[in-house]
Amino acid sequence: MCLFDTPPHVIEPKYPAAVESYVNLGECYDRAALAGEKGKIMALTAAYQGQYRRAYRCLKGAGQLLEDNLELLETPELREKIHKRAKGIIAREIPKRGPGGEVTERFLSAVSCKGQVCLFETVEAQCDRVYALMDSYGLGHVLLEDLLGAAVERGHRAVVCADPMAPRHIQHLLLPDLGVGFVTSTAAVPYPGSPYRRVRLDAMADQELLRRYRARVRFTRKVAEALVEEGTQTLAQAKELHDQLEAVYNPHVDFDRVHAVAGTLAGEILG
Repeated sequence: MCLFDTPPHVIEPKYPAAVESYVNLGECYDRAALAGEKGKIMALTAAYQGQYRRAYRCLKGAGQLLEDNLELLETPELREKIHKRAKGIIAREIPKRGPGGEVTERFLSAVSCKGQVCLFETVEAQCDRVYALMDSYGLGHVLLEDLLGAAVERGHRAVVCADPMAPRHIQHLLLPDLGVGFVTSTAAVPYPGSPYRRVRLDAMADQELLRRYRARVRFTRKVAEALVEEGTQTLAQAKELHDQLEAVYNPHVDFDRVHAVAGTLAGEILG
């Protein structure tokens, strides 16, 4: 159970007492003192939750606009170009080992109160060779889907990292047992290292199509960027309000009791 009013409040045990147990940290509150703060707690909770809802609407709108550009540019001819490039990478980097590859899903990127972030250091800790996909339009998922399919078919472990604003699209792909990673590098979140190779997906797009719809593509990107910026600022406001809420709770929590519970649990787990 969380000490503060931040979901998830409770993780339900699947096999109570037999395998898992409830830990009720709510017993560490000074309930009488917090009852006197009821109005402030309710107001701050409503305020920060409202900011989160607004931030999510902004980010959802940005994701839908970027999908519009992708839908415009992802022609059959472009897909064929990308498939051809993928075949070359597969032949070079993904040898056959056997059937039964394993897929793990993780988020490597996020939109946070500090802006868009990506833990590229996680890639470099697992992969000696990093391919940077130079991608302004979200085309990388086509290439990464091909690479993922080949890796699984050939018996390798793959870590699939979805785009946080378009979770059905792959944004990064790691093949740890081969020491190879494929990361999407954008103007907003560029890959900061020295890649083993660069794959310039932007150059594969139909240049005539880009010229014909230049105004539309620029408008869509500009509005999407503005929505992401607004979403980021709104997340920062939500965090500030939540910090205020925690400041109301903190004086009325018996943290010595919390630490004692943690110590007892640690002893049970480790002993």
